[in-house]
Amino acid sequence: MDKVTGSRYADDLDPEHPQESPLHSYFDPKLKRTAVKVRPGTHYVTSRQSEVIVTTLGSCISACIRDTAAGIGGMNHFMLPESETGLWGGASAALRYGNHAMEVLINDLLKMGAARNRLEIKLFGGGSVVKSLSDVGERNIKFILRYMKNEHLATAVQHLGGKQARSICYFPDSGRVRMKLLDHSRDNEILADENAFGSKLSERKKSGFGNDAELF
Repeated sequence: MDKVTGSRYADDLDPEHPQESPLHSYFDPKLKRTAVKVRPGTHYVTSRQSEVIVTTLGSCISACIRDTAAGIGGMNHFMLPESETGLWGGASAALRYGNHAMEVLINDLLKMGAARNRLEIKLFGGGSVVKSLSDVGERNIKFILRYMKNEHLATAVQHLGGKQARSICYFPDSGRVRMKLLDHSRDNEILADENAFGSKLSERKKSGFGNDAELF
């Protein structure tokens, strides 16, 4: 039987009470698959060969991860929180957030039967799409590369940085990725989506998130 989990907010630190986010899915006639859209702050895992996971990245990062033998795969979409003075709550709070965004994806894959030693990881994003926010993507890239090193995880493919946004189309069953660099006519749309997510992070900061968060 196919196993599938829904998209959920990657910044929700209570695994017993995840904040559910409506999935946006549609049938793509060119790909002949159901496409599941992963938005900022969410992740999605599946073992359905009939699905493809898609997202659009500006300064955010997406990790596409699958078990090469079990046919289980998923994608997240995250960025480190910020404040007016730099990293939100100091470096440790920001890194706790980034670590969690990766761990919820990896843990969901393991719960579905994936093995850590068979994980294939591909990384995308971290673009400097808007000049005024040029360092956001760079900080996200530094985090994910440090995370991979600290966790002793190998990167199969990475396409990070640059000046353009990206659209990502990930096939979890095979690990194939179709990436397209987007022209700057999409910048405002992508920035608005990321800003909306950033506002949500700001609200979580005001409510105290980041001070005593625990990870699993």
